[in-house]
Amino acid sequence: MKHYDYIFTGTGLAALMTIYKMIESGKFDDQSILLIDENTKKDNDRTWCFWEQNESKWEKSISKKWDSALFANATFSRDLDLKPYQYNMVKGLDFYNQVFELISKQKNITFLNEKVTDINELVNHVFVATPLENFTCSKVINSIYRKSEVENQTNYPLLQQHFIGWFIKSKQAVFNANQATFMDFSVEQRGNTRFMYVLPTSSTEALLEYTLFSAQLLPKEEYENEIIKYIQKLGITDYEIVEKEQGSIPMSCYPFWKKNTEKVLNIGTAGGWTKASTGYTFKSSDKKSTELVRFLQKETDLTKFHKTTKFWFYDLLLLDILYRKNELGASIFSSLFKKGSPALIFKFLDEETTFAEDLQVIWKCPKIPFIDALVRSGRHLFQ
Repeated sequence: MKHYDYIFTGTGLAALMTIYKMIESGKFDDQSILLIDENTKKDNDRTWCFWEQNESKWEKSISKKWDSALFANATFSRDLDLKPYQYNMVKGLDFYNQVFELISKQKNITFLNEKVTDINELVNHVFVATPLENFTCSKVINSIYRKSEVENQTNYPLLQQHFIGWFIKSKQAVFNANQATFMDFSVEQRGNTRFMYVLPTSSTEALLEYTLFSAQLLPKEEYENEIIKYIQKLGITDYEIVEKEQGSIPMSCYPFWKKNTEKVLNIGTAGGWTKASTGYTFKSSDKKSTELVRFLQKETDLTKFHKTTKFWFYDLLLLDILYRKNELGASIFSSLFKKGSPALIFKFLDEETTFAEDLQVIWKCPKIPFIDALVRSGRHLFQ
């Protein structure tokens, strides 16, 4: 039974960002590392977006950038000047290729295309099993999400950011390639928080995603019918679907970190790394993976990694509101973007604002729902 210093069970975004930075640091060259995932990471299976002021280490994977974005609802629309930020699109396959190009050059790292069937922490090591092989290691970095664990609890609200997206090529030149549609709430809400998200790469090509923040998923036909309606509203009569994608991202402030142990650390969605209030994953994982690589260079007890911040509680308040009154989503986001500074909102969502700046953002939101949520959720501050 082969032993490794680190085994990564699951190689999603957070795991690949972490291993990439471990390699870049040069501090783990003498450590044996095994990556296990049933997905080969050779398909363009998702799209990530993030905002950034400067060039990032993922520049090779960025396929499009925008300086401007549109926010809209049924009664108004606003062109958002994003400066000093740019909104960046990363295709999954481009990201995988960037990371695995570096991994392939490392003699101490092995990738195994199998499914993890068991993780068992023992006194002196951790046992990891697949259908074909067993391994031991000193530390496990796990990103396999335990869905039932979150769904079977009632202390923390759970929503999903769920969507279906079509990459289309239109005969009509209807898109503004210089402007992304950040959120368009002009679609029928039907008692939920529903919006269209559009990423144009040219005047005739774009990714259109019909997205909800809600507890229940929809039949596939409902997402696609709404995309068709939106395409028609744009004046497109002749188009082809180049590619499709779909996903469901858990939105929860569930304390995943309480499941961390001295030798097993949960990361990514499994560790609560997804930004709970928005479902944004890329930037949050980028920041936390940097923190993790620094942590691993000086600490051995993985329970010491997590720190709860004020932003966790802010997210909890919003999720509590949307869980109880899902129809309020459009009005809450509209209140933020109607007159608010896009740069300040992005800074707030990146969890980089001072308390005074927090208040500038929060005061724009409807007061009564947040006061009610504060009363309901305040007990979590002391847990």
